[in-house]
Amino acid sequence: MKYLKLSLLAVLLLPAALQAEIITQEFNYSDGDINMIGYLASDSSIKGKQPGIIVVHEWWGHNDYAKKRARMLAELGYSAIALDMYGDGKNASHPKDAGMFSGEVKKNMAVAEKRFMAAYNVLQKQEHVAKDKIAAIGYCFGGGIVLEMARRGVDLDGVVSFHGSLGTKDAAKKGKVKAKVLVLNGAADPFVKAESITAFKKEMQAAKVDYKFINYPNAKHAFTNPDADELGAKFKIPLAYNEEADKKSWQEMKGFLTNLFH
Repeated sequence: MKYLKLSLLAVLLLPAALQAEIITQEFNYSDGDINMIGYLASDSSIKGKQPGIIVVHEWWGHNDYAKKRARMLAELGYSAIALDMYGDGKNASHPKDAGMFSGEVKKNMAVAEKRFMAAYNVLQKQEHVAKDKIAAIGYCFGGGIVLEMARRGVDLDGVVSFHGSLGTKDAAKKGKVKAKVLVLNGAADPFVKAESITAFKKEMQAAKVDYKFINYPNAKHAFTNPDADELGAKFKIPLAYNEEADKKSWQEMKGFLTNLFH
């Protein structure tokens, strides 16, 4: 009887498991002479247009973590693209290289915007994507990038920064920022100083940006990435995974996106 009940349960659950049909595609796209590698994820079982989400990677580069988050967004009913900010799908294996790659991008935001928009345009051209419903999320370096894109007035419904940098050379200007902003920060992140948080909040308020800032207690830098502990120990840098903050921040993002698009 127990076996029969379990089998029946499995049959009942089977249709739900088969409902989601996540399809992924890796492809080349370009910004002028720079070749970039993108990764698209969507649920082919969804009929009609889906909102599109751009995922901007950590300073390590266009890696499996960003692709995993794209798939997780597809499971939520969004069409997601994990973009490539460095070109040729470059990945850093050491913090020195990661710092060099990310620094090259951050020192010229006009170039960064062109690379971001190249992925934006690819996503918008997908048949199943609602062209007027586009948001972006980013992690660490990527969190800083999506905030910069919002400041520059890119046509996004919203941006979400996970443990991202907050500082900028070009503060948000009143009337220019189109996106709603959600910042999910680790309260114990040594890379994000209290004065940076204060300055960011003042900047958002002065520019009349619709924003929300959340600090997760005891969460350090890279708190959403399960590989953070290993990387932190290997390179002696203050990275640490925090399961509670990871789950809570993802739920916060889900609610934010739902309010944007539904």
